Amino acid sequence: MAIIQRCNEWKAMVEPVLISKATELQMMGYSQATAGNVWSCLVEKVWKGDPEKRIHEIVQDIFHLGSGIYLSYLTIQSYQNEDLMASIAALTGRSEA
Repeated sequence: MAIIQRCNEWKAMVEPVLISKATELQMMGYSQATAGNVWSCLVEKVWKGDPEKRIHEIVQDIFHLGSGIYLSYLTIQSYQNEDLMASIAALTGRSEA
């Protein structure tokens, strides 16, 4: 009988797989790749939330995460961070440097 749980419940168990994927992405030139970033990318871009899955499905999704999807995730994160900095600057009356 296969155990089905929410994705976040599997996170600790698949940490070595996340580290492996982050290392792979680093070797491809994404020097800032971390296990946490890989997980966040999967939650936002692949799973779109916290669905119920079996552990083999989680591992498969991690290993099949393509660099294009990861790059798209990083790009969106970058834009959101820039928007946040602009909002903070506008609220505090300081110019961005």
